[in-house]
Order: sequence, then structure tokens, then C-alpha cells
Amino acid sequence: MEVGQFVDAALRLIDEVGIQALTLRMVADSLGSGTATLYRHFSGKDELLALVADRILGEVRVPPEDLADLPWQEAASVSAEALYGTLCRHPDALPLLAARVPVGPNGLRAREGLITLFLGHGFPVGLAARAFTAIGHYVIGFAIQQHGPGAPGADDRSHLREYYDSLDPEEYPATTAAAAELTSVPLHEEFRFGLDLLLVGLERARLDSPQEQEQEPKPEPKPAKASEWH
Repeated sequence: MEVGQFVDAALRLIDEVGIQALTLRMVADSLGSGTATLYRHFSGKDELLALVADRILGEVRVPPEDLADLPWQEAASVSAEALYGTLCRHPDALPLLAARVPVGPNGLRAREGLITLFLGHGFPVGLAARAFTAIGHYVIGFAIQQHGPGAPGADDRSHLREYYDSLDPEEYPATTAAAAELTSVPLHEEFRFGLDLLLVGLERARLDSPQEQEQEPKPEPKPAKASEWH
């Protein structure tokens, strides 16, 4: 039995029953194996879960040719959208991405690819690192809040709208006026709004950075690698 088989089985089970309910015995039984075999590959559940997190990031596939000729904002946006879409397919596994910094092969490749993208478009090293981190935190944080375990559903938003509408408009004029926008904007539209604001801010920071002003001539942008994120 190979390590990848245990990792894939663990992810399937997390999608079905969640992280808290997952046990190493469940993983072994699902493969017709024993826990003794599993312990030959993993020191415990935490090590297995770290590999599951990296396995999820490995599903984020953006072909390099799709990014090569794009402005950096569009390339970063495509990568962020790909990560978001992948995370939404594994809502019960989302806490794994918040619990640790991914340093597996997929996490490292994603980090290398996006930072390379920023450096190739005139970002100083420090700003490139912070840009990568800011985008990753935004995407993962939004996915956890809106799609993770315990995230509000359509009924929750409907009840929230009713609550806002019930407030005294003289005491809460702004909230009551904005009640519809606060509760009825589609999640993906809300996600894009925040992402676009973040990219605009990063472009402003890039233009204001000393390195951008001093570079002559500006280096040719390097093609971004396939994004397997954070």
C-alpha cells in the first residue's frame, strides 16, 4: 500500500464525514488494510492530515500557457479563482488549510510560481512575498467563512435579512438601507469584489515601490508556473 493511496482515502472520508470524525482505522479499513500498515507510513493523524492539505493544493491546476501572456493582475486572478474553486469542492477539509503553512511539494510549487510571477512584473522581493501571502489568506479565509463547516446557508442569509429589516431604521439607518446588499449578493460576486480590491491595492503598492521606480530597463515578465497554491 502506497502513501498516496492512504492520503486519497483520507480526503475522500473527510469529504464524507469531516475531519473530527476521521480516524486512522477508518482510513485503513476503507482500503482493506490494517492500522499497522498505515503506521509504517505515518507517525499519526496529524502527519496524514498535513499530506491531505497538500493533496488538495495539488488539484489546483492552471496550465502555464493560460497565464503566460496575461497582465499580472489577470494571472493572479486566474490562479486565485482556481484555488477558490478547488477549496469549494472540499468544504469539510478547509480547516486543514488554516491550521498549518503548507510546505509540501504542491504548496512549495504554488508559492514559487506566484512569487516568480510577481518578481517578473517589477515587485520587490518583500512585496512579492506579501502579495502571495495576502492573496492566499484572502482566498482561504473567504472559503472557510462562506463554505467551511458551520458556514451560513441560504436559510441563514434569509433570516439575517429578516432581522436587518426588523431593526429600527432611525437607530440603524445605514444597516437597514444596506440590508439587501448585505444578504443577497451572490457569494462568487462577493469573492470577486474583494479579490479585485486586493489586486488594485497591490498594483498601487507595486507602482509606489522604490524598486519599481529605479529599475531601468524593466525586466521581461517571466511566465508563471502552474498554480497549485498556497
